[in-house]
Amino acid sequence: MVEGLANLGIRLIALRCAGYNNVDVLAATNNDLAIARVPAYSPHAVAEHTVALLLTLNRRIHRAYNRVREGNFAIDGLLGVDLHEKTAGVVGTGRIGQLVAQLLRGFGCRVLAYDVYPNNELAASGVEYVGVPTLLRESDIVTLHCPLTPETRHLIDDEAVASMKPGVMLINTSRGPLVDSQAVIAGLKSRKIGAMALDVYEEEADVFFEDLSNEVLQDDTLARLLTFPNVLITSHQAFFTREAMQNIAETTLANVSDFAAGQLSATNQVNA
Repeated sequence: MVEGLANLGIRLIALRCAGYNNVDVLAATNNDLAIARVPAYSPHAVAEHTVALLLTLNRRIHRAYNRVREGNFAIDGLLGVDLHEKTAGVVGTGRIGQLVAQLLRGFGCRVLAYDVYPNNELAASGVEYVGVPTLLRESDIVTLHCPLTPETRHLIDDEAVASMKPGVMLINTSRGPLVDSQAVIAGLKSRKIGAMALDVYEEEADVFFEDLSNEVLQDDTLARLLTFPNVLITSHQAFFTREAMQNIAETTLANVSDFAAGQLSATNQVNA
């Protein structure tokens, strides 16, 4: 596909997102195609959605809402826990992960973090950098904010789930393939995973952003996940705020203009 674009005379692939795992960067480079992205359209949007998912899961807000709409005001099954003094593990402390860690600190959580490049500002604020095994073993909440690479693909697999605290809450608003869906289904069935929220899914391409309400869902794995009462799934909407959409449009247009002028920002350019 990249070669085909190059043959048409196209010289820039302008991505309207931060991730670029869906582009063959090496092939683009070999065909003299530049790639520009929007590295930080609104880290606040994704961080806030992450915390919204966590709070909704913990206090069963989604279930309470549906009950009350049907005239059921019983509170059985809606018991949550205080986030205060719980241990939260943040995997990846870039712009979004940093904000999530700070928000969790605001709730009074002990925050553990892992990143290839630790954030000194976070460490100084009381966030503890540890290895992934320690983070998984000690965290009551695990939230993923790392990029998708060959090393992080299926970061949460059977072995990772087995190493977690019983009843852990798992949140993924980063990249779907960070989580092995079959592994977390097994973890949910065994109750090792107490609750899970996903805004991304490893096979989301044919499902998310589509209205399938009148269709039979063909993805058996996603259908299984939707049967769990302690699983909350949103359709890749964490980024979706007015501010983020404006930033995406402005940065994308600026990338095109800068490329035409031979001044594409090194921060926004993707290199092999």
